[in-house]
Amino acid sequence: MQWNKLLSSKRFGNEAFQDNRIHDRSAFQRDYDRLIFSSPFRRLQNKTQVFPLPGSVFVHNRLTHSLEVSSVGRSLGLAVTKLLREKYQINHEEILTEIGPIVSAACLAHDLGNPPFGHSGEKAIASYFSEGTGQKWRESLSYIEYSDFSNFEGNANAFRLLTHTFNGRRAGGFALTYSTLASIVKYPYSSSLTSEQHSKFGFFASEAQSFELIAEELGLIKKPGKDLHYGRHPLVYLVEAADDICYQIMDIEDAHKLKLISTKETESLLLNFFEDDRLVHIHKVLKVVDDVNEQIAYLRSCVIGRLVQACSEVFMKNEAEILNGTFSGSLIQKADKKAVTAYETCAKLSVKKIYQSSDVLDIELAGYKIITTLLEEIITAVNFPDRAYSKVLLARIPEQYQIRANSTYGRIQAVLDYISGMTDIYALDLYQKINGTSLPVL
Repeated sequence: MQWNKLLSSKRFGNEAFQDNRIHDRSAFQRDYDRLIFSSPFRRLQNKTQVFPLPGSVFVHNRLTHSLEVSSVGRSLGLAVTKLLREKYQINHEEILTEIGPIVSAACLAHDLGNPPFGHSGEKAIASYFSEGTGQKWRESLSYIEYSDFSNFEGNANAFRLLTHTFNGRRAGGFALTYSTLASIVKYPYSSSLTSEQHSKFGFFASEAQSFELIAEELGLIKKPGKDLHYGRHPLVYLVEAADDICYQIMDIEDAHKLKLISTKETESLLLNFFEDDRLVHIHKVLKVVDDVNEQIAYLRSCVIGRLVQACSEVFMKNEAEILNGTFSGSLIQKADKKAVTAYETCAKLSVKKIYQSSDVLDIELAGYKIITTLLEEIITAVNFPDRAYSKVLLARIPEQYQIRANSTYGRIQAVLDYISGMTDIYALDLYQKINGTSLPVL
């Protein structure tokens, strides 16, 4: 793969439109702004990241998580740009200077396809089709169509949300640049290549041609075989690293605020990333900061800086393998031993004390019940629209969703578009109304 081809400002759906105006912002900076001001992005403020949405203690939601990932992604992009310019001795005007803005915009978009209630929402949708009452639709779908649903993946749904032409919308969805769109697809292959060991994939059958168009234009490496499978766009590794850094380290900080992890244990986890002179300096700073939360915030910022440097160095060390499609794993996994060991220690503790905590499990339980109920009721309604109850329920669905598509696959996709776009609060409210446990105040 070649950098000058990988970094394309061509806009999806607007390929024939030639904008000759001189803009103050680059095409990729306009991608960022377009995402920031979009309704799907704003709705992330009422979607669970890990912990229940804020009570007296503020913890991260999908919106704050995405903003932080974007900030870290920009830092990674700028660091890699600096190293690439030094390596190739290229001037400041080179297109490589757009890496930071591209990664930053892609990071903003990386979670747009996630349904309500965190990652448990993804699991709820997939399990509805793979082991729940949704299995009854298997005979009405092709193998790959059913695989799209039974392995439902937020990453693939984000690509659909950004590229699909919903009713009343312009062609190309968000009309983002090819490079920004390719940079969010962590798993550049279809659901036909999923397995019990790896259920992730990057695009639904309905968007396969869209991804193929983008991949061919950017020169992504096509893997051999009958199924659509490409090598990752190199900037995916930076988007993935930014996400890995933020969710792991910020979950630790949130857990400390919620008193799931003691201050002593939190400090130990974060100090494990450092040694020698850097560790001495950090201890000096901690001595002059009295507020405990500020101490943890300072340590968190130090760790993020440490991992940004480590991941950018890994990227450069393996640039040739990344460009020829032979690099495997994540950047964090290939970092120096000290960073990897400390990161893995955080991950193990997170599973034990965070992701298995009662509050998090309660959200998962509620999410399963709410989402599977909504799926069952609305999918039945779109496939049997002439029933009296169906008419009432379908009248509630916004016109942008193609609930009267000609195929069963298209109708079910419209339902998933609707449900995955809901906030936690909206999903709960609709669930209560469907069950008759909540009525409007008259």
